[in-house]
Amino acid sequence: MSKPSPPTASPAAPASHPSRLEATLTRNWLRRGPLACALWPLSLLFGALSGARARLYRAGLLRSTRLPVPVVVVGNIFIGGTGKTPLTIWLAQALRQAGFTPGVISRGHGSADRLPRPVRADSSAQQVGDEPLLIARRALCPVMVGRDRAAAGRALLAAHPEVDVLIADDGLQHYALQRDVEIVLFDGRGAGNGWLLPAGPLREPRTRARDFTVVNTAQLSPALQARVAGPDGAATRMELVGEFAERLADRAERLPLAALAGRRLVAAAGIGNPGRFFSMLAAHGLRFVELPLPDHHDFLDQPFAAVDADLILMTEKDAVKCAQIEHIKDDPRLWVVPVTARIDAALAQRIVEKCRGRSPA
Repeated sequence: MSKPSPPTASPAAPASHPSRLEATLTRNWLRRGPLACALWPLSLLFGALSGARARLYRAGLLRSTRLPVPVVVVGNIFIGGTGKTPLTIWLAQALRQAGFTPGVISRGHGSADRLPRPVRADSSAQQVGDEPLLIARRALCPVMVGRDRAAAGRALLAAHPEVDVLIADDGLQHYALQRDVEIVLFDGRGAGNGWLLPAGPLREPRTRARDFTVVNTAQLSPALQARVAGPDGAATRMELVGEFAERLADRAERLPLAALAGRRLVAAAGIGNPGRFFSMLAAHGLRFVELPLPDHHDFLDQPFAAVDADLILMTEKDAVKCAQIEHIKDDPRLWVVPVTARIDAALAQRIVEKCRGRSPA
């Protein structure tokens, strides 16, 4: 009996794969090589401008808004994906278990609306963004998107007066909104080469003050903790756990990942760090062809049309978009791998204590 042929993925296309410039920068941001050194003077200018902006907000010369409920910001200083969406979902669930009624506000990547827009389970990912839509479905709490996070917060509180704590997804540098708790998230790449954009991957210095540091990694070594910890030197590990795959066309149909071994698999990921998804699948003993896609990929270019595989595994963030595209949503090869954040419960308790200790606005 002949062996089954290995799966193949469609050839790289400019619209479907990370650009060569993006890949080059990402690679060079992990070391202080010739390109990073050449860009270093520009990073000094970037740091001066971003630092001046932060100081103007702190001094009250630029207007910022304080909302009447505690605000917890989940963000990163490393550009690109580090796992903020699973952390936001975990935090919303933890706050609810502690007796709070949480809501989430977000920029909403790709949303063209200037005014705040509520996110519902049946909202279009093109209108509200893929991550807010996933949060609304998984966290089961009110979600509002808008460029102005303070306006989004006010709109959410007006629509849901029962909400008594807000989580700002990816709002760390949005200083126009005052916050009570800041959580900075890193992943296994740490702080890269430690330099600011464009010589390095950082939006702000890695020594930036914050309340909590979380690292999305399978193992938090002392060396990695030292590279990312804030002024207090502490960091908490977050692990993303995925154990099942669910058919996109019928999420009730589920298989353990281990049961997929031996199939001809392609793994597709349109997230900020596709390698993290691939590593998780490989840890389950799966062998597959990797199909990395740009973060927030819209899938309108039909990237799976030329893929030859038994199954195509994708992230939940990609699935919320694919499930709304007619020529993709019923493809029987498409399976979703949901992930859940696993974090020490002590972190949730410390966040709860800060929220309860917040003085009224």
